[in-house]
Amino acid sequence: MNMVEEKLLYFAFVELMFFVSYRNHCKKYSVTSQGGIWATHCLCYNYTMKVTIKKRLFLIIFLLSVILAGWIWQSKTASLKTSPSVSIAKVKKIDFLKIVSSSGKTSANKSVKLKFQTSGKLTWVGVKEGDFVYAYQAIASLDRRDVQKTLEKTLRDYSTQRNNFDEMTKITYGEKKTTDVNDTIKRILEKNQWDLEKSVLDVELKNLALEYSTLVSPIAGIVTHIDTPVAGVNITPAAAEFEIIDPASILFEANIDEVDVGGLLVGQRATINLDAYADRTFEGTVSAIAFNAKTSAGGATVFPVKISFGNSDVIRVGLNGDVTIETEKSPQSLVIPLTAIKEDESGKFVYKKTGSTFQKKRVTIGIKSDDEVVILEGLTELDEVAIKGFTNIKTSTP
Repeated sequence: MNMVEEKLLYFAFVELMFFVSYRNHCKKYSVTSQGGIWATHCLCYNYTMKVTIKKRLFLIIFLLSVILAGWIWQSKTASLKTSPSVSIAKVKKIDFLKIVSSSGKTSANKSVKLKFQTSGKLTWVGVKEGDFVYAYQAIASLDRRDVQKTLEKTLRDYSTQRNNFDEMTKITYGEKKTTDVNDTIKRILEKNQWDLEKSVLDVELKNLALEYSTLVSPIAGIVTHIDTPVAGVNITPAAAEFEIIDPASILFEANIDEVDVGGLLVGQRATINLDAYADRTFEGTVSAIAFNAKTSAGGATVFPVKISFGNSDVIRVGLNGDVTIETEKSPQSLVIPLTAIKEDESGKFVYKKTGSTFQKKRVTIGIKSDDEVVILEGLTELDEVAIKGFTNIKTSTP
C-alpha cells in the first residue's frame, strides 16, 4: 500500500469513528436527558445532522471503494511484473527454403573493347551507339592508302631481294655440284637466304597492317560506346575505342560471404530484384562460382558468383539489385524458430509446453536458415515450444 492509499484509509477511519461515536452519543442523551442543551442538540440530530451523517457515510463508502480498487489494481500489476515471462511459438508445417542473399549489379559475360593497331586517319565509321552488329562485321576503318603503298614498296623490295638471291646462287654455283661448294660460299648463300626470308616477313607484316586498318567485331551485340564517332580525323589507338556488348550474355554478379559459399552449386535457382524495376522480379540460375576469393570493401572474404537471367530483354548493364539463391529445400516440413533449440551434453532439445508447465523434449534437426530450423523428430504440428525467457521456465517430468 502506497502513501496515498494509507492517507485515504486513515481519513476514512477517522470519519467512521466520528460517525459511530457521535451517533451513539446523541442517542444516549436523547433517552436520558429530558431538557437542557443536550435535549436540544439531539433534536437537531433528527433534522440537520441526519443529512450531514448521510454525506459522511457516503464519503466513507467512496473512500473505501477507491482504496479497494487501488489495492486490486496494484496487486494485478505486481503480479504481472513478478510473473515469469516466457514467449512461445507453435510448430508449423511449411515448404522450407534455405536461402542465401546478397547485393550486386548486372554485367555482361561477353563484351569487347576494340582499338586500331596503329595510328592513322579515320576514314569510315559504319555504326553508331545503340546499333546492333553481327559477328565479324566491319564497323570502322583507317585510311588504307598509306598502308597499301607501303605494302607495294615492300613487295618490290622482296622482288629485288629474290632476284639478287637467284643471281648470287647462279654465280656461286655455276655448273658446280653442291658437294663442291666450300664453307665460304655456304655462308654467303645462307646470308642471302635469310635476307630473302626477312623480306617475306616484311611483306606479311605489311599485309597484316592492311588488314588491321579495318576494325571488325568478333561478337554479335550492341554498340554501347564509341570514342570517335566522326570520320575524317586523325586518331591514335588509345583515342578510338569501340565497345560492344552481347545482350544475351547479361548476368547478375554478386559477392557471397565465405560462410555461405559452401552451400552454393551451379544450377541453383535464384530470384533477382533490381532497383530499376521495383515492381518486377527476375528468375535466374547460378551459372558460375569463383574459385578465388577476394576482399570486400568492408574487409570480409567473399566469392564472386554469377547468376544468368532467364529473360533479359529489358535489362541493361550496371543495374543495382539484390539476389536470393535457394540453396536447400525441404517440402512440408515441421519448422520452429532457431532460438527454441537448446543443447547439452546429451544433444539438442526444446522446452515443449505441457499445460501450464514445460517439458524438456529431445529433438533431431535438419536444415536451418538464419532464423528457422527443420525438426525431423521429437515434435508434431501445433506443438508449442519456448523461444524466450528460458530462465523462468518450470519444467515437469515427462
